[in-house]
Amino acid sequence: MPHTHTTPQAKSPAQAQPEGHRHYIKPGRLDTALNGLVRWFARRGVSLMGTAELSVLGRTSGEWRCIPVNPLSYEGATYLVSARGHSQWVRNLRAAGGGRLALGRRTQHFTAVELTDEEKPALLRDYLRRWGWEVGRFFGDVDANSTDEELLAAAHRHPVFRITVDGSR
Repeated sequence: MPHTHTTPQAKSPAQAQPEGHRHYIKPGRLDTALNGLVRWFARRGVSLMGTAELSVLGRTSGEWRCIPVNPLSYEGATYLVSARGHSQWVRNLRAAGGGRLALGRRTQHFTAVELTDEEKPALLRDYLRRWGWEVGRFFGDVDANSTDEELLAAAHRHPVFRITVDGSR
Protein backbone atom coordinates (compact mmCIF):
# COMPACT_ATOMS: atom_id res chain seq x y z
CA MET A 1 0.00 0.00 0.00
CA PRO A 2 1.57 3.37 -0.97
CA HIS A 3 2.04 5.96 1.73
CA THR A 4 2.09 9.73 1.40
CA HIS A 5 4.93 11.62 3.01
CA THR A 6 4.48 15.31 3.68
CA THR A 7 6.77 17.95 5.01
CA PRO A 8 5.67 20.08 7.95
CA GLN A 9 5.04 22.98 5.54
CA ALA A 10 2.78 20.91 3.28
CA LYS A 11 -0.95 21.05 3.92
CA SER A 12 -3.10 17.97 3.71
CA PRO A 13 -6.36 18.17 1.75
CA ALA A 14 -8.20 18.38 5.10
CA GLN A 15 -6.07 21.32 6.23
CA ALA A 16 -6.86 23.18 3.03
CA GLN A 17 -10.61 23.02 3.76
CA PRO A 18 -12.23 25.83 5.73
CA GLU A 19 -12.70 24.84 9.39
CA GLY A 20 -16.51 24.98 9.16
CA HIS A 21 -16.63 22.41 6.35
CA ARG A 22 -15.02 19.60 8.30
CA HIS A 23 -17.07 16.71 9.64
CA TYR A 24 -16.96 16.21 13.43
CA ILE A 25 -19.32 14.44 15.82
CA LYS A 26 -18.89 15.89 19.29
CA PRO A 27 -19.02 13.37 22.15
CA GLY A 28 -22.00 13.47 24.48
CA ARG A 29 -21.88 13.11 28.26
CA LEU A 30 -22.09 9.33 28.17
CA ASP A 31 -19.29 9.14 25.57
CA THR A 32 -17.12 11.45 27.69
CA ALA A 33 -17.73 9.32 30.79
CA LEU A 34 -16.95 6.08 28.91
CA ASN A 35 -13.79 7.61 27.42
CA GLY A 36 -12.70 8.56 30.94
CA LEU A 37 -13.23 4.98 32.13
CA VAL A 38 -11.37 3.47 29.16
CA ARG A 39 -8.51 5.96 29.69
CA TRP A 40 -8.39 5.04 33.40
CA PHE A 41 -7.92 1.37 32.46
CA ALA A 42 -5.29 2.20 29.81
CA ARG A 43 -3.28 4.21 32.34
CA ARG A 44 -3.23 1.12 34.52
CA GLY A 45 -2.06 -1.15 31.71
CA VAL A 46 -5.42 -2.70 30.82
CA SER A 47 -6.34 -2.48 27.15
CA LEU A 48 -10.04 -2.91 26.45
CA MET A 49 -10.34 -4.44 22.98
CA GLY A 50 -7.03 -2.95 21.81
CA THR A 51 -7.31 0.56 23.27
CA ALA A 52 -4.38 2.77 24.26
CA GLU A 53 -4.11 6.32 25.53
CA LEU A 54 -3.13 8.89 22.91
CA SER A 55 -1.40 12.04 24.14
CA VAL A 56 -0.84 15.01 21.83
CA LEU A 57 0.40 18.51 22.61
CA GLY A 58 -2.41 21.04 22.33
CA ARG A 59 -1.90 23.33 19.34
CA THR A 60 -2.74 26.48 21.31
CA SER A 61 -2.20 25.52 24.96
CA GLY A 62 1.01 23.54 24.51
CA GLU A 63 -0.29 21.14 27.17
CA TRP A 64 -0.67 17.39 26.74
CA ARG A 65 -4.20 16.34 25.75
CA CYS A 66 -5.16 12.68 26.28
CA ILE A 67 -7.87 10.47 24.83
CA PRO A 68 -8.35 6.72 24.39
CA VAL A 69 -7.93 5.45 20.83
CA ASN A 70 -7.97 2.15 18.94
CA PRO A 71 -4.58 1.85 17.18
CA LEU A 72 -5.02 -0.26 14.05
CA SER A 73 -2.25 -2.63 12.95
CA TYR A 74 -2.52 -3.14 9.21
CA GLU A 75 0.02 -4.72 6.85
CA GLY A 76 2.93 -4.14 9.23
CA ALA A 77 2.15 -0.52 10.09
CA THR A 78 0.11 1.20 12.79
CA TYR A 79 -2.65 3.71 12.11
CA LEU A 80 -4.86 6.04 14.10
CA VAL A 81 -8.37 6.52 12.70
CA SER A 82 -10.70 9.28 13.84
CA ALA A 83 -14.16 7.77 13.79
CA ARG A 84 -15.73 11.07 14.91
CA GLY A 85 -14.04 13.10 12.18
CA HIS A 86 -11.88 16.20 12.45
CA SER A 87 -11.72 16.15 16.25
CA GLN A 88 -9.50 18.14 18.57
CA TRP A 89 -6.95 15.33 18.78
CA VAL A 90 -6.79 15.24 14.97
CA ARG A 91 -6.20 19.00 14.77
CA ASN A 92 -3.57 18.79 17.51
CA LEU A 93 -1.83 15.86 15.82
CA ARG A 94 -1.70 17.74 12.52
CA ALA A 95 -0.06 20.68 14.29
CA ALA A 96 2.34 18.62 16.44
CA GLY A 97 3.32 16.00 13.84
CA GLY A 98 3.45 13.30 16.50
CA GLY A 99 2.62 12.32 20.03
CA ARG A 100 2.70 9.31 22.27
CA LEU A 101 0.69 6.15 22.85
CA ALA A 102 0.64 4.64 26.31
CA LEU A 103 -0.63 1.50 27.92
CA GLY A 104 0.27 1.44 31.58
CA ARG A 105 3.95 2.31 31.97
CA ARG A 106 4.79 1.49 28.36
CA THR A 107 4.93 4.70 26.34
CA GLN A 108 5.73 4.91 22.64
CA HIS A 109 6.62 8.27 21.12
CA PHE A 110 5.72 8.52 17.45
CA THR A 111 5.61 10.72 14.40
CA ALA A 112 2.50 10.81 12.24
CA VAL A 113 1.72 11.25 8.55
CA GLU A 114 -1.86 11.86 7.44
CA LEU A 115 -3.10 9.68 4.61
CA THR A 116 -4.90 10.90 1.52
CA ASP A 117 -8.52 9.84 1.03
CA GLU A 118 -7.46 7.47 -1.76
CA GLU A 119 -5.29 5.52 0.70
CA LYS A 120 -8.06 5.00 3.26
CA PRO A 121 -10.70 2.50 1.98
CA ALA A 122 -8.92 -0.74 2.93
CA LEU A 123 -7.89 0.70 6.30
CA LEU A 124 -11.38 1.96 7.07
CA ARG A 125 -12.80 -1.46 6.16
CA ASP A 126 -10.36 -3.22 8.51
CA TYR A 127 -11.03 -0.67 11.27
CA LEU A 128 -14.78 -1.20 10.92
CA ARG A 129 -14.34 -4.99 10.93
CA ARG A 130 -12.55 -4.76 14.25
CA TRP A 131 -14.38 -1.89 15.98
CA GLY A 132 -17.57 -1.33 13.98
CA TRP A 133 -19.64 -2.48 16.99
CA GLU A 134 -18.15 0.47 18.92
CA VAL A 135 -17.75 3.21 16.30
CA GLY A 136 -20.08 2.21 13.47
CA ARG A 137 -22.63 4.87 14.44
CA PHE A 138 -20.10 7.57 13.42
CA PHE A 139 -19.78 6.17 9.89
CA GLY A 140 -23.40 6.47 8.78
CA ASP A 141 -24.32 3.94 6.11
CA VAL A 142 -20.72 2.80 5.62
CA ASP A 143 -19.58 -0.44 7.26
CA ALA A 144 -17.00 -3.20 6.82
CA ASN A 145 -19.03 -4.67 3.93
CA SER A 146 -19.17 -1.41 1.96
CA THR A 147 -17.55 -1.18 -1.46
CA ASP A 148 -14.27 0.64 -2.00
CA GLU A 149 -16.24 3.41 -3.73
CA GLU A 150 -18.56 3.84 -0.73
CA LEU A 151 -15.61 3.89 1.68
CA LEU A 152 -13.78 6.39 -0.53
CA ALA A 153 -16.86 8.65 -0.55
CA ALA A 154 -16.83 8.64 3.28
CA ALA A 155 -13.03 8.90 3.64
CA HIS A 156 -12.91 12.71 3.84
CA ARG A 157 -14.94 12.54 7.08
CA HIS A 158 -12.47 10.23 8.85
CA PRO A 159 -8.83 11.35 9.13
CA VAL A 160 -6.28 8.52 9.24
CA PHE A 161 -2.64 8.81 10.33
CA ARG A 162 0.18 6.30 9.82
CA ILE A 163 2.37 6.43 12.89
CA THR A 164 6.03 5.54 13.18
CA VAL A 165 7.27 4.73 16.67
CA ASP A 166 10.40 6.65 17.63
CA GLY A 167 11.20 4.50 20.67
CA SER A 168 9.76 3.09 23.88
CA ARG A 169 10.16 4.40 27.39
